[in-house]
Amino acid sequence: MQEASLPGVLKVILIILLIYYGLKVLTRIFGPLLLRYVTKKAGEKFQQQFSQYQQPQQPTDEDVIINKKTKQKPSNKNVGEYIDYEEID
Repeated sequence: MQEASLPGVLKVILIILLIYYGLKVLTRIFGPLLLRYVTKKAGEKFQQQFSQYQQPQQPTDEDVIINKKTKQKPSNKNVGEYIDYEEID
């Protein structure tokens, strides 16, 4: 069975702390650059999709176009007799 020595444990803890603080500093430096890049790409993608829907699409030979006219039923003016109601106390 092996035992951990005090200098070995301190060395491991020091390496972990250096990696942690190193990543923290790198994140503060490169985080805004990465965020700016991601938002720029997302904006370009949204702009491309928006402009795609704005362009009128010409029908092709494969598209089926159905022009349907709705028929309006003539209204019946003779709907019945008007009855005046009175309140009963």
